Amino acid sequence: MVIPGILVLAALVAAPAPRQTAPQGASAPVLVRDIAYRENPKGDRDIDQRCRIDLERPAGTGRPVVVWFHGGGLTGGSREVPSALRGKDLLVVGAGYRLSPNVPVRTCVEDAAAAVAWTVRHCARYGGDPRRIVVAGHSAGGYLAALLVLDKRWLAPYRIDPDQFAGVVPFSPQAITHFTLRKERGIADTVPVVDDMAPLHHVRKSAPPVLLLTGDREMELLGRFEENAYFHRMLRVVGHRDATLKELQGYDHGGMAAPGFPLLLQFVKRTTSVQPGDSRKGP
Repeated sequence: MVIPGILVLAALVAAPAPRQTAPQGASAPVLVRDIAYRENPKGDRDIDQRCRIDLERPAGTGRPVVVWFHGGGLTGGSREVPSALRGKDLLVVGAGYRLSPNVPVRTCVEDAAAAVAWTVRHCARYGGDPRRIVVAGHSAGGYLAALLVLDKRWLAPYRIDPDQFAGVVPFSPQAITHFTLRKERGIADTVPVVDDMAPLHHVRKSAPPVLLLTGDREMELLGRFEENAYFHRMLRVVGHRDATLKELQGYDHGGMAAPGFPLLLQFVKRTTSVQPGDSRKGP
């Protein structure tokens, strides 16, 4: 499936002299580190350290793109290019973001949106195709991926419509309002909230393809499978035609990532395949 062009009018910061860990060549992917994706006119140390991208650029050009957000409860973790996604003829963008409690959870989401916008704007120079972007992540990263793609307001400042993406693959995300945001509000982990900060609140027919992955319902975090089961059900209720839920039985919250990556790669192949005779142009 070829995704229509995405119009990006807002100016985003260009990558300042990123570090490459291997010489660029025609036959091997290259790991590029420390690309800043947010402007930082006041020299904020947190922005400088956290709002950066590492990526693996493929050997060729016009390749599918995976934007990957790390987990850590929105309070920990760091950007990564998952080893399971390397060497797969993809542009893989591992994005960092600022963390709570240093910033409000809304700022974490804003950072993630800026990282996706940077990717749309700049992925072609690193071998990616902006018409074939899949947004994914594990746990807190899955929450960010789902919220950015389902709730259009986060990418609206960049004039990006997330419906134009190839899809979204959240690994064990919160479908309800994230527990770290509930903690900011003094709400206990055991009190579910579904407000405008919940991906579940934004289910709609027009969203791109969705693959929801969770661990075993008896081994997952508090109700995580059930949240995603309801998320999936409501996507179907509103008429979404390409939403799938897979429960990876025998795997806990952290362990489910390993069997999840092959499913992500299958999803990317299916949703980003170029159809013969398709003449639509990119941005």
